[in-house]
Amino acid sequence: MLLMTFLASMGVAIALPIQYNAIYHSPAAVHAPIAVPVAVSNSYPRYAFNYGVKDPHTGDIKSQQEERDGDVVKGSYSLVEPDGSTRTVSYLADDHNGFNAVVHKTGYAVHPVHTQTAPIHYASAIGVSPYGIH
Repeated sequence: MLLMTFLASMGVAIALPIQYNAIYHSPAAVHAPIAVPVAVSNSYPRYAFNYGVKDPHTGDIKSQQEERDGDVVKGSYSLVEPDGSTRTVSYLADDHNGFNAVVHKTGYAVHPVHTQTAPIHYASAIGVSPYGIH
């Protein structure tokens, strides 16, 4: 379906073969679309999009935004790293400068503190141990 939408936006006509369904007496489209080229226009490329995910259960927190105007693409994305800091990448791409990205880190890395405890030793009276009376 996405391919059909893309081709239609490019000015390509989509022809779907029709298969007659004898049981229900209604036409049903065959699953494979056939693209028939029609006069394709070279339209000026322009788009903008953004999305984000914030899942506190898994800790998956990220977002992205991007826009294109002709041959210039710019945008950014950010994500929360496993250490708790946030990485943000801003980028710009064009014919003259190529692809350039700048990375920023905000927040502090938080690493879990592991404490080591001494093993527990049981003092026992004569004939008594933690496992019972001997």
